[in-house]
Amino acid sequence: MRRTRLACALLLAAAVTGLGAGPAQAQEYRYWSFWDGDGGSWAYATQGPATMRPADGAVTGFRFTVSADSAAAGKPRPAADFKALCAGTQAKDGAKRVGVVIDFGTAADAPKGEQPPEPREECARVPDDASAGDALAAVATSLRYDAHGLLCGVADYPKAGCAEQVSGSGASAGASPSSEKPAAGADGDGGGPSAGLLGGIGVVVVLGVAAGWQARRRRG
Repeated sequence: MRRTRLACALLLAAAVTGLGAGPAQAQEYRYWSFWDGDGGSWAYATQGPATMRPADGAVTGFRFTVSADSAAAGKPRPAADFKALCAGTQAKDGAKRVGVVIDFGTAADAPKGEQPPEPREECARVPDDASAGDALAAVATSLRYDAHGLLCGVADYPKAGCAEQVSGSGASAGASPSSEKPAAGADGDGGGPSAGLLGGIGVVVVLGVAAGWQARRRRG
């Protein structure tokens, strides 16, 4: 029993040490981040666009950015102002109005050879049960998603790629395609990368393995 406890403690310590060291080795990603404009200010969304169900009068934002985690992600630059966004859209029974801000980011965030379009501010009128993703689809064309539901492109921007690692620490560095995808939002559909979340998953996996090993020893 003492050996089992010691093994679990060592595994947990190793995982926590790796988590603590994560930020210093964090890789930056170029991706579409998702924002909640509740209360007139932008906050990194805690759900993905497919599961968030904004109410009438809500504002959601999508910003193309380069960052290692949500704390460093660039916020949408236009204001989260529902009255300004939806001033000309009347309320309607069975529908709701959602302000949608689409910020294509800066030239420094852009993939090589591409120029970001100007930010767009729209008002989507969608069914009462519509998601934030539905609101985006109502005002933007050519949405591109990967096999895991991660938002990769809006209005053909960028033309290719999806949440690619960026080599070096600068936003203007070239992209390096990688099979290792960043952690997505709460439902895995476009929340954006988070080194802390990846580390937390590592701790959960380590604890699960240790618990299973201990259970097998008891049964034996």
